[in-house]
Amino acid sequence: MATRDDILDRIRAALGRTQPLTEVEAAAMRKKLGEHPRGPLPSMSWDRVARFRERCLSLSSTVDDVATVRAVPEAVARFVSANGLGGAGVCWPELADLDWTGAGLSIEARPPTEYDKIGITGAYCGIAETGTLMLLSGPGTPAKTSLVPETHIAVVAASRIVPAMEDGWDVLRRELGTLPRQVAFVSGPSRTADIEMTLVLGIHGPYRVHILLVTGEH
Repeated sequence: MATRDDILDRIRAALGRTQPLTEVEAAAMRKKLGEHPRGPLPSMSWDRVARFRERCLSLSSTVDDVATVRAVPEAVARFVSANGLGGAGVCWPELADLDWTGAGLSIEARPPTEYDKIGITGAYCGIAETGTLMLLSGPGTPAKTSLVPETHIAVVAASRIVPAMEDGWDVLRRELGTLPRQVAFVSGPSRTADIEMTLVLGIHGPYRVHILLVTGEH
């Protein structure tokens, strides 16, 4: 607590304050924070779905369109076959009832292990401006499914793509009211260029991200 108090004292000194905020000042501050004001934003006149796809590809993700969620298993089967990934993996519970067996796959709704090559999740939102997936933690949306397997396959509804990150937060507050324990933003495969400025994928997470964009009924 001594360190915290020291930091706050320095902030007050920099602001020229010698006393805590009055109740009137504190109420005005709480009101402003509650309004979630936005800073400057670009015009964002592009088509949000086209922009999302373009940005995903620029981040080394791959993208495939499916008409409905029911078409996801066949799309996954094509992808894993083309990349030699086998047909076994894990998924979020919300995807457990899809016809994985009919597509020749063995996909289970369970926590992943180090031996699972494929993790299939949904996504709360897609951020068009940056090609980013917005994932929320929870009992039915375990974070490990997108982090442990070397390949992350995300099912994203085109109707859930929003223009910017600020819009994603607005949707979350409107729909849920309170924040989950964790909000994760996934922008392509894990990467770093810390080692001799050489880009390495998969350094602290999946090195392959494949997005199935549901363009019709979700």
